[in-house]
Amino acid sequence: MITHIVFFKLSDPTQEKIAKTRDMLLSMEGKIPQLRHLEAGVDFIRSERSYDLALVTKFDSRDDLQAYQVHPYHAGTVVPHMKSVCSSSATVDYESQS
Repeated sequence: MITHIVFFKLSDPTQEKIAKTRDMLLSMEGKIPQLRHLEAGVDFIRSERSYDLALVTKFDSRDDLQAYQVHPYHAGTVVPHMKSVCSSSATVDYESQS
């Protein structure tokens, strides 16, 4: 199993924009067949080093992760939205047991 985690820092982190962006991430549910697990969470600590949102996704293989990256809904809808609202992001991809 492959775990793909992304942290997002929004350029204008109002509660409304964070909620809308979380909803955009969660909208991938059921649209991308390779996606085995999807969760998106909002940071509640709000410290200086915090990111605003975290996305955790899981895939059966590296090939499935790659197929997700180029899937029309992810690449054509979600990624453009994220680029328009985020000032930075950080990603970690690793092999996991489940």
